[in-house]
Amino acid sequence: MGKKERKGNTTRRNSLTIERIRKDFRKNYFAYLLIIPVLAWYIIFCYGPMWGISIAFKNYKPLLGFDASKWVGLKYFEEFFTGPYFLRTVKNTLMLNIWGLALGFTFPILLALLLNEIRGKFFKKTVQTITYMPHFISLVVIAGMIHIFTQSGGILTQLVNFLTGTEHSSLLGYSKMFRPIYTFSGIWQNMGWDSIIYLSAMSSIDPGLYEAADIDGAGRLRKMWHITLPQIRPTIIILFIFAVGGLMGSSHEKIILLYNSLTYDTADVIASYVYRRGLQEASYSFATAVGLISSVINFLLLWCTNKIAKKYSEVSIW
Repeated sequence: MGKKERKGNTTRRNSLTIERIRKDFRKNYFAYLLIIPVLAWYIIFCYGPMWGISIAFKNYKPLLGFDASKWVGLKYFEEFFTGPYFLRTVKNTLMLNIWGLALGFTFPILLALLLNEIRGKFFKKTVQTITYMPHFISLVVIAGMIHIFTQSGGILTQLVNFLTGTEHSSLLGYSKMFRPIYTFSGIWQNMGWDSIIYLSAMSSIDPGLYEAADIDGAGRLRKMWHITLPQIRPTIIILFIFAVGGLMGSSHEKIILLYNSLTYDTADVIASYVYRRGLQEASYSFATAVGLISSVINFLLLWCTNKIAKKYSEVSIW
């Protein structure tokens, strides 16, 4: 095949592709119009501000602006890696998110499995409503409730005192208590809401599989293990990939509302450290550098987890 012939074939393919796009746009133009606000939001609020990452490599001064600020290279990256809070913040970030990954990711699946086995519609809807409600409570209100429940004389403090046989003044004043409080309050707040996607996946399972299992004499636990879980496995894997991709991120708003100087040893994470250095101490370049490091690590974790999932389960994001 000659060069001109190959070029002509490529041109025809491009013309056919353009024509198909035009026909599809004329047919589904309203759907394309609905995408415009979403694209505008991402461009303006997600991709537009990315040029500000450059201040991680500069000694940024708001009065001088981005261009006039002095270029310092990797100074702030080195300052974070060699600083006294590097190990503490990284360790706390990983520990809180591993706790959340092990428990916060598992409990919604268990709740969805149990709800799927409930036959009484009224009882099922009641349980769903009760478990969904905490998700719609403001985070500030949630933090205030936690402070009330864990203060001296609070219901959780009294329960811990009864179980341990010790006396605690306020649970949030003990660094060893922060991780359990943070993790289990997060489970309570989001477990019901996070179970919705699993219930949705279960609703698409072929009922004939359960009928065949009934004929074979399988009980509820066997049906959950051999039918329900394998059928929703793709959903679980996709959500797990996203969860691992956010392993270096934390709900810093909640942490800032709950932690104090007494619990920094277990509560101070990368995001809260960036908040103090960036906003309270006005070290914008340092905060941007640390945030960039966290984002890069999250992307690498996402990419590696997706690669492993694709290799062993053939389910992946891309």
